[in-house]
Amino acid sequence: MTGPTGADRDAGRALAELLRTWWELSARDGRPKPTQQSLAGRLGIDQTTLSRYLNPKHPSTAPLKTVELLHTVLRAPDADLSRARTLAESAAALPARKSPRTADEAPATTTPDATPPAATASATTPAATPAEPPPTPHRTPAPHHTPTPHRTPAPGRKATPRTTLALLAVLTLGTGIGLGWSVLAHRSGPDEPEVPAAAAASARPAVSGWPLARKGHLLWSARTVQYLLQAHHYDVQADGDFGVATVAAVKKFQADHGLLADGKVGDQTWSHLIIRVDSHNDAKPAVLALQYLLNNTGTPTDITGIFTPSTTRSLEAFQHAHALPTTGVADLSTWQTLLAAQGPAIHR
Repeated sequence: MTGPTGADRDAGRALAELLRTWWELSARDGRPKPTQQSLAGRLGIDQTTLSRYLNPKHPSTAPLKTVELLHTVLRAPDADLSRARTLAESAAALPARKSPRTADEAPATTTPDATPPAATASATTPAATPAEPPPTPHRTPAPHHTPTPHRTPAPGRKATPRTTLALLAVLTLGTGIGLGWSVLAHRSGPDEPEVPAAAAASARPAVSGWPLARKGHLLWSARTVQYLLQAHHYDVQADGDFGVATVAAVKKFQADHGLLADGKVGDQTWSHLIIRVDSHNDAKPAVLALQYLLNNTGTPTDITGIFTPSTTRSLEAFQHAHALPTTGVADLSTWQTLLAAQGPAIHR
């Protein structure tokens, strides 16, 4: 097994130093620097874990979502976000290299353990097989003593009724089993197509609905609204903080489109805000929003603002996984499913 490379160590150390710098310099504009305990509570992690993320000498590396949330909560410089993402992805590459080895080692250790039970079962099976014949000799003479006085009228046909009854029993049992299997097979037929249909229904926009994005939201919901506002040529900064400036931009967008200007992005506003994106219509802010959401669901996607063939493959993989038409086009239903897949909104 190999240890972390120099590049991995450097990326992890550089990321921790950058995160610590954000924390140290967060006391400005009259705001005090948050304690690690309060900061950890806002991030949804424990204080010990946060201390490791802020310690350049510790091997723990903050995941991308935590890095982005720290950037937003600490109001770090916008220019630092791209570098922080690159460092987080580079540092996270180490576990990704280790995981195949641990997966390969697991079967190697479980295979020998699984073999003895199989051998034991095979060893006990022959022992049970010879144990079956003894009842036969004991039961064979019994019919000559017991049934003989009762069935005297037809002594020469003793074996025939027994054989007939045995055959009838076997046929009846076989028929019952066959009917049972046919019923099960008949049931499984209609049910099998219903499984993907149910999965599709759970992932379909009509079921999940549009999320509500409003003032105080952080990260994915705020950043998506901001990117899409930019795509509609509204002047707003994509900092992942649904603050006063974003509320004002949303209200202006709503007023311009004849919607209730309440500054909240719900069903009506989303349907006007969403832009259909594909390789032919690749408005950069909308593509950034799409790539960001895809990457945030665990579908590896480069966040470049350019609709590359790699983005198409990532989008098709997401659509296939969520029972959507695999078109490589971010239409209304794909956007809605993407937003629903982000999980609960994060509040300030």
